[in-house]
Amino acid sequence: MEQRHLGRTGLRVSRVGLGTLTWGRDTDEHDAAEQLKAFWDAGGTLVDTADVYGGGEAEYLLGRLMERLVPRQDLVLSTKAGSVPDPDRRTDGSRGHLLAALDASLARLGTDHVDLWQLHAFDPHTPLEESLQALDIAVRSGRARYAGVANFCGWQLAKAGTWQLGGDRTRLAGAQLEYSLLQRGVEREVLPAALDLGIGLLPSSPLGRGVLTGKYRNGTPSDSRGASERMAPFVEPYLDDAASRIVDAVTTAADGLATTPLHVALAWVRDRPGVTAPIVGARTARQLAAALSVETLSLPDEICRALDDVSAPVHRYPDHDWSTL
Repeated sequence: MEQRHLGRTGLRVSRVGLGTLTWGRDTDEHDAAEQLKAFWDAGGTLVDTADVYGGGEAEYLLGRLMERLVPRQDLVLSTKAGSVPDPDRRTDGSRGHLLAALDASLARLGTDHVDLWQLHAFDPHTPLEESLQALDIAVRSGRARYAGVANFCGWQLAKAGTWQLGGDRTRLAGAQLEYSLLQRGVEREVLPAALDLGIGLLPSSPLGRGVLTGKYRNGTPSDSRGASERMAPFVEPYLDDAASRIVDAVTTAADGLATTPLHVALAWVRDRPGVTAPIVGARTARQLAAALSVETLSLPDEICRALDDVSAPVHRYPDHDWSTL
């Protein structure tokens, strides 16, 4: 699998990453092992997790698999901290919480460092410089090699990225946010900020929460996330008429290229300007193998333009040059 630099850093990662959101919850150890082995065999390196995935079980499971299945040194290990299961405070970006969370993550993962450590979300109740200082401490102490953020909006990313470029601080290597043909909101402010600051984008849900595979075109399959009581609200926003038109266009493109809607949707986001590696989460090794086989596909320019047009978000003042409006 092709390797890319993450932002303006020397860190190289596979151009498709493996997500572990469901590990230890909906994905058991056997299925997780099959996924990790298939990913490694395909040349994948970037494995993304978080301290809250499965209540910590995803990290624990990944740590066990690295002990016996895939050498730690062959993986670019990424985890996150700052998201907390508290209905009254969903994020905790305090330095104390973040550094304690990192130590707990390392213990579950069974390693002395992660390759990329990310703030999981912006905490409005903690000074941003305090949260960012935790990234600096983690890198200086060797517990993290590179640092990034996730789920930051445009002004938050611009402020954080600029702050980190000053003084003896760790520059932000990556930013992880949802990005797909069904969710192009990052193009308004996040992506321009990332491009300007040299921060690589790591798209989550690059298949539109599974909708872009076309599986929901004729209803909700009984074994899909959309049929799950817990995950249905996650999928439902992308089952409207506007999404249906985009899925139809993706399917038409796939038919013309003799490939699958999954491949078309994933190749589109993988090769967008500023994108380093979309993060793919799968329920089974078979689903993951289907996604990884996109490696040889590059979409023709005319197909990209057609998909751009049908999925184009509304960008008005001040997102575009005011003189053209």
